[in-house]
Amino acid sequence: MAEQTSSSIEIAARPEEILNVIADFPTYPEWVDSISAADVLSSEDGRPKIVHLVLNHPMVKDDYVLSFDWAPSIVSWHLVQGKLLKALDGSYLLTPSGERTTVTYTLKVDTNLPMIGPFKRKAEKSIIDGALSALKNRVEG
Repeated sequence: MAEQTSSSIEIAARPEEILNVIADFPTYPEWVDSISAADVLSSEDGRPKIVHLVLNHPMVKDDYVLSFDWAPSIVSWHLVQGKLLKALDGSYLLTPSGERTTVTYTLKVDTNLPMIGPFKRKAEKSIIDGALSALKNRVEG
């Protein structure tokens, strides 16, 4: 099985509030530093299903499409199409505890360019840490 990276953060909100922020892709360029564009291409059961994103992260840049699956305590995605990326599979697992929720972000990145394993893990960790921090800030206001 391919290696992946994960990290967690505690957010002062219930899972549904957090999932609503995660699902609001058109606002991503406002609060996610590495996303310069996000467009929902299709929806299913009121949630985005296919999303086009433009990633401008210092370690990874691409224009790609993800497919999302939603459940009450988890959202997961996988790469449908990318230029540089050949895998971008991840999930947010939400574990509630009263009025707080622990969000665990797991990510696996693979590119069409040769990339040494530790460099991939560093890119994943950088993306995860930035995303979790931005999500917390957006949800908690």
